[in-house]
This record gives sequence, structure tokens and C-alpha cells, in this order.
Amino acid sequence: MRGVSALVRSLVTLALLPPAFRLPVFGMLGVAAGLGLLTVRVSEMPSYLSDDARTCINCHVMVPQYATWQRSSHRSVATCNDCHVPHDSTLRKYAFKAKDGLRHAAIFTLRGEPQVIRATPASAAVIQENCVRCHERQLAHTSLPGQGRACATCHDHVPHGDARSLSATPDALVPRLAPLLSRPSGDATP
Repeated sequence: MRGVSALVRSLVTLALLPPAFRLPVFGMLGVAAGLGLLTVRVSEMPSYLSDDARTCINCHVMVPQYATWQRSSHRSVATCNDCHVPHDSTLRKYAFKAKDGLRHAAIFTLRGEPQVIRATPASAAVIQENCVRCHERQLAHTSLPGQGRACATCHDHVPHGDARSLSATPDALVPRLAPLLSRPSGDATP
């Protein structure tokens, strides 16, 4: 036990480094931690752990999808996560959100967002699972001539209508987003 605590203490105090390097290394670690926290704050990373549909418009590119969902029949019964992430286990849900979120972050950071938004094969499979999960009772009483096909084959306009491109809803009313960083009290808003 003593050996472990001594090792931890030497790592935390950087005792393994020569004394001349300790202060610069502490400084670099502090800057890295600060930049990491700033990235978490500016990217609004904690909001992605929620089920709030407004999270999906943190990126401008999702405004048409958000605006059309707001005017759909699904708005009163489903959020984005209800359709777009798995629900069979918490682990799978957050693993999927993390994988999809990292992919989206890379695309947006590199300015590679497509003009037309399409579900990836993995996302389409999750959407199909969720259609069946929510509409199980309706499906039990229906004879489906297209069994084996995805629900979106026939119902591709649910719930987003014709929103397929970034310019699909140019005059859409969307909620005003809160400022990323709060202003000091007394500052006038522009």
C-alpha cells in the first residue's frame, strides 16, 4: 500500500522529473487543462448528455431538421434522441451518442458538412429499431406488404417533411440560442 501511495505522490508532484522541468511541466498541464475546460464550455458538451431537442441545433446545419420536427406530429411524443439513438441499453445509447458526436464534431470542425443530410447505415438501423419500438402496437394489427423493408422506405417524410438540404427551411423560426459564455453583469447586449 505504501508503495502505491508513494508512486502516486511522486507522479502528482512530478518528482520523477528533474527539478528544472517541474514548473514548466506544471504550467503546460495547467494550460492543457484550461483549454480542455474551455473546449467543453464553448462546445456545450454537457448538453449532448441530455434529451433536449434544442441540443441538435447547437450546430447551424440541423436547423431545417429541428424546424420541421417542431411542426410534426412527433413533436409532442418524441425528441431527437427517441428516434436517433438506441434504447435497448444505457451503455449502447451513450456509446452510440459518443461515436456519432465525434463523427459530427470532426465533420463540422473540418467544414465538411454535406448540403444534403442523410442517415448513415448505422443511424438508419437505429431509426428503424425505434420506429418498430414505438409503433409496435400498430404493426401488430397491420398486414404489411413491404415487410423486410425499412419504415423510411414509405414514410421518409416523417417527421422531417421535405427537409433534405441546408436551405430547405430558410425562414424557419427557431428558438434563440443562449450565449455561449455569460456576459458580466452591467454589460449591454448588442
